[in-house]
Amino acid sequence: MSNTAPVENKMGVLPVGKLLFTMAVPMMASMLFQALYNVVDSIFVARLGQDALNAVSLALPLQNLMIAVGGGLGVGMNALLSRSLGEKKFENADRAANTTVLLAILASIIFALIGLFLSRPFFALQTTNENIVRYGTDYTSICLGVSIGIFLQFTAERMLQATGRTVLSMCTQVLGALINMILDPILIFGLFGLPRLEVAGAAVATVAGQIVAACVGLTLNVKLNHDIHLRPGLVRWHRWTVKEIFRVGFPSMLMMSVGSVTTFTMNKILLGFSEAATAVYGAYFKLQNFIFMPVFGMNNACVPIVSYNYGAARLDRLKKAVKLTIGTAICIMTCGTLLFEFVPGVLLGFFNPSEEMLSIGAVALRIVGVHFPLAGFCIIAGSVCQAIGNPFYSLIISVGRQIVVLLPVAFLMSLTGNLNLVWLAFPIAEGMSLILSSFFLRKTMKAAQERIEELNR
Repeated sequence: MSNTAPVENKMGVLPVGKLLFTMAVPMMASMLFQALYNVVDSIFVARLGQDALNAVSLALPLQNLMIAVGGGLGVGMNALLSRSLGEKKFENADRAANTTVLLAILASIIFALIGLFLSRPFFALQTTNENIVRYGTDYTSICLGVSIGIFLQFTAERMLQATGRTVLSMCTQVLGALINMILDPILIFGLFGLPRLEVAGAAVATVAGQIVAACVGLTLNVKLNHDIHLRPGLVRWHRWTVKEIFRVGFPSMLMMSVGSVTTFTMNKILLGFSEAATAVYGAYFKLQNFIFMPVFGMNNACVPIVSYNYGAARLDRLKKAVKLTIGTAICIMTCGTLLFEFVPGVLLGFFNPSEEMLSIGAVALRIVGVHFPLAGFCIIAGSVCQAIGNPFYSLIISVGRQIVVLLPVAFLMSLTGNLNLVWLAFPIAEGMSLILSSFFLRKTMKAAQERIEELNR
């Protein structure tokens, strides 16, 4: 293992605008493709009926919890790896990568047990509709039971992103999504002589795409990512590295896990009105992913740039990256708002909606879509705090938005018996998030400036 690098990583030398553009575009494209296959997945499932769509919607809390853990590990590794490269501590960068592989494997074992033993009780807790329970159990027992793919895919992609190889990361994501999209109709409806698996077919298609993407991603890191060195002998527990990964990543896990609690509780609130209302929430969740995913792509490009230049004590590059990312995120989210305001019926039409679902959903999308530009700012602000080393700020923002404001407001609005008022909880909660995000971002940037100025004296 070498302790020197032949050349400076591009995150320290390329003009910031060009660097952000070249890193973000592949990530945004891959995230859009990822969101597209999520939508397509639900479109095919919806053809089986509203119960099938509801089953996939009610599965979201468990899937989000899995994504929270995988994403949190990725955020922690990404920040440590990029910072280590900026500080020229290459051995630490290698340890960050290899230790995260071990943590991903351990996480997949835990979720496999959850999927196999807790799937049915989870759905029975939410609904008495046996058809939904059966569909949901089939779906989650497979998605969680074979979760090794998604955890290793997360890890491999974040390694490529942290070292600036976003085109390669995009290739793995697009490949996994393509496999999923191709297999979805074949396995759901039993085409080409294969058995009709229905909702279980969507789950098999999902895990197949994840496993292939993980294998390709790890191979690309071994063969083409020369900033880190993946070796089986290095995939082991390293106490300091695990501590650093969780120092940044654990708040991110908690923050995203809060989303699982929110989704579960919102489903319970909406089921009090009708199953159609829950189906609308599930459709909204898929559609908003399509809007949010490009912003998450920008976000994933920004984090390693910020971490690297913070480690390298380059304040000018750090500030420029933050400003450009926030501005772009707000523009993207404004486009999403316009779509939700002017063509909600067209968007819902992809999910084979009933008349009740279409009537409820058109109003819901228009109300909820108002908060998107605010969310764009808050997403980037929270990640900048994480990248610079203040992960608990993001956690406070997320908990405040969802647990302190969104759920209580939604519950209180539901007591009026007017479903339309429940949707107002989303823009109200985002307004509070904007206030906290602005405060913590300003505080974080001030602390970063003081630390960098001290190092440069």
